[in-house]
Parts: sequence; structure tokens; C-alpha cells
Amino acid sequence: MKQYTIDELRVEDYCKIRSHMEEFHNDNCIEGIYRIFLDDNLLSDEQKEHASECGPFYFAVELDSQSASFEFLVRAKNKIRCGCIRYADKKQRDWLIDYVDSTFNQISVIT
Repeated sequence: MKQYTIDELRVEDYCKIRSHMEEFHNDNCIEGIYRIFLDDNLLSDEQKEHASECGPFYFAVELDSQSASFEFLVRAKNKIRCGCIRYADKKQRDWLIDYVDSTFNQISVIT
């Protein structure tokens, strides 16, 4: 799996990240798994065409006490398999990395 991973988290950083994820990205019922939804302006043409049937689209995040992993696979909330579910293009990947980095700066996480 292609992903952006931050490992060797300090306990206080894990707590800050978890608190942020619980507040802003917790619509999932699996402990330690979160979703970061993409804005419509980031979607590929195919994802835009499939938005009502397959979407919304998101990046999955796995957080544990040691690491935070942000998958580069763009998933669809309403389908498991479809051509619109694919690895992020450059724009989507860059957006995710920038989002994570700026969020970590805002919540004062040291990486």
C-alpha cells in the first residue's frame, strides 16, 4: 500500500493527533481508523462522474500509539470496487501531504 507514514510518535503527539482525528475525521466505527474526505475540486473526472453513486471520496488513516499512516488510495464511501477507486493523482497526493503537515503544525505535533 502506498502511504504517507509518520512513525516514532511521542505519547503527547499521539494524544494530540488522536484528539484532532476524533473531532474532525471520526465518522467510522473502527477504533484507530479515520477518514479524510476530499473536496469536490480535487476529484478526477471519473470520480466527479461517480460522486453521487460511489462518493463521497476519502483517504483512510490508521493511527496507533506509534505511527500515523495516511493511505494514498482514494476510496469511495458507498462502493468497495469501481474504476473511480484508485491511487491519488499528484494533485490529490500533494493535497493530502500538505493537509497532514499543516494540521500537525497547527496542533503542535513534532515530526
